[in-house]
Amino acid sequence: MLFNSFQFCCVFFPLVTALYFLLPHGWRRWLLLGASCWFYMAFVPVYILILAITIAVDYVAGIWIEQHTGRRKKFFLVASIIANVGVLAVFKYWNFLNQNIGDLYHTLGMGYDVPDLGMLLPIGLSFHTFQSLAYTIEVYRGHQRAERHIGTFALYVLFYPQLVAGPIERPANLLDQLNAPAGRGIRSHYDHARVVHGLKQMLWGFFKKLVVADRCGVVVTQVYGSPGDYDAVGLLLATYLFAFQIYCDFSGYTDIALGAARIMGFDLMQNFRTPYRSASISEFWQRWHISLSTWFRDYLYIPLGGNRVGTARGYTNILIVFLVSGLWHGANWTYVIWGGLHGAYLVLARVLAPLRSRIGTVTGLARAPQLERAFNVCITFHLALMAWIFFRANTVTDAFTILRRIATTAWHRTDIRHLNKELPTGSVDVTILVVLLFVLIDPRMDAIIKHERRMPQGLLGMLLFAALLVGLLVLGHFGATSFIYFQF
Repeated sequence: MLFNSFQFCCVFFPLVTALYFLLPHGWRRWLLLGASCWFYMAFVPVYILILAITIAVDYVAGIWIEQHTGRRKKFFLVASIIANVGVLAVFKYWNFLNQNIGDLYHTLGMGYDVPDLGMLLPIGLSFHTFQSLAYTIEVYRGHQRAERHIGTFALYVLFYPQLVAGPIERPANLLDQLNAPAGRGIRSHYDHARVVHGLKQMLWGFFKKLVVADRCGVVVTQVYGSPGDYDAVGLLLATYLFAFQIYCDFSGYTDIALGAARIMGFDLMQNFRTPYRSASISEFWQRWHISLSTWFRDYLYIPLGGNRVGTARGYTNILIVFLVSGLWHGANWTYVIWGGLHGAYLVLARVLAPLRSRIGTVTGLARAPQLERAFNVCITFHLALMAWIFFRANTVTDAFTILRRIATTAWHRTDIRHLNKELPTGSVDVTILVVLLFVLIDPRMDAIIKHERRMPQGLLGMLLFAALLVGLLVLGHFGATSFIYFQF
């Protein structure tokens, strides 16, 4: 079920939320569990069985890990990891591996006739798999008690607001809230301030998705669908718009998820903090998809040795983590290259740190910290932008075509005039104005959403959200467009 569908906005969400507060506390867990199952089954019903298997395996594994020590304890953890990664490997990576093995065989002049699996990727598989894995790993480390209540553990994995696109929660946050005493989480009472806060955050999320992301998406889809037909201006425009499309699409989903959960008394982790204001790639990953970057840090980078090993090994660890991160996003070489670029950026930043410091001293930027930061923000954004080309391109060939045409083709406005004639949903200029408006508002929205109802700030906030609602109704691109990260 899509957040931006009539079914969710007008039926599912208001009905489930109303029942949540009307039912006695003891029934709320079961309401949310049933509603979450229904929410997921609205996509492909049979795939709920995959979730059921994951839940059963990790529920039992968590208890056995807690009850044993030594090799047996590690055995049950490894069994849990193999089961979870095995599901990912079959549904998400089998066809990718099979096709690449087939290409290798054909290159060597050998026959290869192993067929692909004709199965759709279960929606949100990477998200709830990583969330479940976090639980068994934390139990193994002794940071989390094994959950004995199967319904509570199932709800931890299935909780509908963040089930299919995160944030990827940790048991110390969500599971503990589900088990919290009266006054928090599953036993929370109706709180008007939390409801208002949650509704504001949901409205901002819908605005980001329907007005910014989906309008940008129309242009991006047109240009990236046939990059050879466009020159430098059109390709650059589409690439800039994709940067805001993916940010507003994904963070918009997160805002809706956080808002819906907050209304019911749950606090999910923050997943974005204005990432395009980052002054380095390292800072970018502290602000972008925080739940995933911290997951890889805690469960892959640090176990590999992190930066506690030698310099060369430390750089290798960074590259491994980001190549795996790219593969996590999708079974395509475009994602692997995207991840590899970010890993290379981080390694080069460390290698060139002394040189950058010297340049800052020589040029005088070091004596003007605000100007230096603005310069670094610009550089960081464009490094991320170049990587986004590979993330969005349909093929690696298309990505290099885009880069080559940006570097070598003519710079004029014919592409934009051409796009304005081609697109049925409105002017490219309107989309650009919407993006510029978003850039001005976004850094201030967290503070505005959380602001108390004091005058005159409270009145200004009310007027702003009224304007957002009007803008959503007038400029929104309605039609239940799927969220980009649902495919991961």
